[in-house]
Amino acid sequence: MRPWNQTLGPRLRVVIAPNVAVGPGKADLLQGVVETGSIAAAGRRLGMSYKRAWVLVEGMKEDFGTPLVTTTRGGSARGGAELTELGQTVLDLYRRMEDQAAAATKSELAELQRLLALQKE
Repeated sequence: MRPWNQTLGPRLRVVIAPNVAVGPGKADLLQGVVETGSIAAAGRRLGMSYKRAWVLVEGMKEDFGTPLVTTTRGGSARGGAELTELGQTVLDLYRRMEDQAAAATKSELAELQRLLALQKE
């Protein structure tokens, strides 16, 4: 996962249709599901409640018309989750766009950091 407070560079929010966007929160939640196998655990890693995580997952399902996350267990066996093929594709595309934005703005970021350092002297 790429925690926002440790990542230097652009934070990308991609508006893909009116009222439909994918940004760091949704991408990090999807990444968290991959890494933990749980919507609740992914949300906790991001400091959000289970309800908030579930609302984001359901919102992405509504936006794309099909689930990006599927539950793998339920009931007394406790929950588990994984990305659908579409969910993995959305995450992969977003991460590639993040990488491209970071590469495209590398020199500008360096200049901003230089200016920041000058102001602290």
